[in-house]
Amino acid sequence: MNHSLSKDKRKFKILMATTSILIVLMFFLSINAGFISIPFKEVIDTLLGKGTEHNELTIFSFRLPRIILALLVGMGISISGAILQGISQNPLADPGILGINSGAGFAVVLYMFFFQGTTFLTGALSIFIMPAAALIGAFAAAILIYAISWKKGRVTPVRLLLVGIGINSAFSAGLIVFQMKMEPIDFMKAIIWLSGTIWGTNWTFVLALLPWIFILIPLTIYKSRYLDVLRLSDPIAISVGVDIERERRILLFISVALAGACVSVGGGITFLGLIAPHIARRLIGARHAKILPATALIGGLLLLSADTLGRVIMAPMELPVGLVVSILGAPYFIYLLVKTV
Repeated sequence: MNHSLSKDKRKFKILMATTSILIVLMFFLSINAGFISIPFKEVIDTLLGKGTEHNELTIFSFRLPRIILALLVGMGISISGAILQGISQNPLADPGILGINSGAGFAVVLYMFFFQGTTFLTGALSIFIMPAAALIGAFAAAILIYAISWKKGRVTPVRLLLVGIGINSAFSAGLIVFQMKMEPIDFMKAIIWLSGTIWGTNWTFVLALLPWIFILIPLTIYKSRYLDVLRLSDPIAISVGVDIERERRILLFISVALAGACVSVGGGITFLGLIAPHIARRLIGARHAKILPATALIGGLLLLSADTLGRVIMAPMELPVGLVVSILGAPYFIYLLVKTV
């Protein structure tokens, strides 16, 4: 028994160390990726404060905040997906599939439609309007999903998933209706945003997203034991003294808050919350105390890699990171669907 625990700890440490090293390597690849290529030595000099004014502007004002945002968004969406898979007891759960992303996107498109999509570009506080709209939309979707799923005093995992898929379809239809009525410029902005793109490339968005990540992810790890209990089925969870509805609501709130905050600056990124938890689960087992931190690092690495690939594959044009993730994630989703069903 002790040998098995020691082996699991070693696997966990190796995974965390390997993923961290890969993130550092991808960091330097990403900081040099793009239309303007900066030699590695000049990157190091600039990071140490010895670079040229042009390199400092390129790295500190554009690439560095984008890299950090990609890492934060990847961590948040991946943890959100891990929570949804835990509380729904379904390996196919994902913020994009359940309708949370669509709810956030619908609120943003409504804002762009009624305010002509330009007011958020002016004013000191206007930079927070789209993130606020996305959060409101995400919570509205979650409240609808939970309310409709509630039956006979509780919410069953299967019902939660099916209702979520239905809400996703409804919001997606609403998105199309309003997009068709938008001005061409606003329509293109909405399309790009909904495709998934790290559009908030500045430090203000980094600072706005940091509290959500640094507060909610540790809170999720603290509550990881409840995710382990919920995996055992509702009757067993109740028998060990867990108030499953209360914990499910709290965890759902955390998941929605993370997804909404991340979607507000990263757009509609689907499948990342599905893939990262599965990779972590396959590598280190089923305990959420280990799955969650591993999922966060894997999600950050995957999104940073996808964003870097999107910037170089069609340079000088950029491919939205959401499309890159979908291209990689859709086949895996189909594989899981076939295997599960």
